[in-house]
Amino acid sequence: MQTDKEIVTACLQNNSEAQHKFYKRFASKMFGICLRFAQKNNQAEDILQEGFIRVFGNLAKFRFQGSLEGWIKRIMINVAIDYIKKFGMHFEELNEEITEQCDIFEDEAISRLSVEDLMKMIQNLPDNKRLIFNLYAYEGYHHKEIAEMLGISVMTSKSQYCKAKKILQEQLTKIKNKSYEPVH
Repeated sequence: MQTDKEIVTACLQNNSEAQHKFYKRFASKMFGICLRFAQKNNQAEDILQEGFIRVFGNLAKFRFQGSLEGWIKRIMINVAIDYIKKFGMHFEELNEEITEQCDIFEDEAISRLSVEDLMKMIQNLPDNKRLIFNLYAYEGYHHKEIAEMLGISVMTSKSQYCKAKKILQEQLTKIKNKSYEPVH
């Protein structure tokens, strides 16, 4: 198996076989990331395609000072943010009281969910809430970083995260009450 440095070098020399290997090595993992940010598979595919266009366009800038996969992931997240922004996210400012009441419980309802059902629940969140939920809960960004990325206030980031959690909590409550039908 080629090292990251070898495959990147070959890609930079326009070796189509190396570019194909590069894509194959990272596409499925990156598609999973794209799916979390998109509402539908075709949107995730668009994000993935645009992401790899940016990756290949900027590959010469990668300096091997960190993980290649991490660098690609960051590009995919930025493309997902751009994609969602393109369709006009709207954020409403909320006060601090709302974010203080934002605890989500975890119990057997979560364990009954399939990965697909959980992914569908996240995908069904409104764009703005899904974006912030993913950036905070999955990608580990702090609300200050999210606010800077999106040009919003820290409180807006916190309140959108809280609203996303509440929506997911309501869906989990339906599961707990056995009135939830798995998404197919």
